[in-house]
Amino acid sequence: MFFPAVATYLEPDSVTFLDKELFTDIPGGERREADVVARARFRGEDTFFLVHVEHQAQAEADFDRRMFRYFARLYEKHALPVYPIALLSYASPRRDEPSGHQVAFPDLTVLEFRYGVVQLNRLNWRDFVRQPNPVASALMARMGIAPQDRPKVKLECLRLLATLRLDPARTHFISGFIDTYLRLTAEEERRFQAEVDTLPSTKEKEGVMQIVTSWMEQGMQQGMQQGMQQGMYALILRQLAHALGAVPADIQAQVTRLSTEQLVQLGEALFDFTSFADVTDWLQHNATPSGE
Repeated sequence: MFFPAVATYLEPDSVTFLDKELFTDIPGGERREADVVARARFRGEDTFFLVHVEHQAQAEADFDRRMFRYFARLYEKHALPVYPIALLSYASPRRDEPSGHQVAFPDLTVLEFRYGVVQLNRLNWRDFVRQPNPVASALMARMGIAPQDRPKVKLECLRLLATLRLDPARTHFISGFIDTYLRLTAEEERRFQAEVDTLPSTKEKEGVMQIVTSWMEQGMQQGMQQGMQQGMYALILRQLAHALGAVPADIQAQVTRLSTEQLVQLGEALFDFTSFADVTDWLQHNATPSGE
């Protein structure tokens, strides 16, 4: 997505990920790890090279020097060419960050080291919304986003993820990233639900809401947040209201008595409802009071 030229000479089936590379700063005694180091073969050749990707979650004044140190030690240890990439995910500052490290004198440039940079806060999420790439669905959550666009961006991330048809493990991993880095307020959540309702494709709508439902289930299973079940009740009732209109009091009361598992099942079933009679029928056949 960010370095298409590399794809033209990298043999995809040859990629292997190396163990964490540990580096020690001898003077300071500090130990650091290179984030991701992969070994790949040049396409059509028997020679290899390394790809080093370093993720930076906050701005660091001396980061360019650290990138060079990692490069030098990887190059020395493996005796292979190294393609260095910096992935910058912090929200600020938004200035254009360096993409190299130089050692120069007035009469001589001793070192001119360059590395690729993906600076997410300087990228526009709209440029990636139609790319069929799981990396796009995840990293859009950290790109430059206007405050009013946050609910829409989260929807677009999930819509894209739902259309990719990845296996459950990858879907779970990427959706968790999106939810972590685009956590919405209550008002933004309401707008997110309204955006879901505008999706023209029923299939896309169902795919997005299945991911949202899986978040609710996971949150309850792990006990990550006290009162999460109340949030699940509220979300299901909002979904019903968006789909069918004002929810009758008796249905509200029945929903608040459902177990976590029943709430998840109702969240999946409500896409097929066309009236509150369908809801009542589902509750009669599937619901037992929570705890029984």
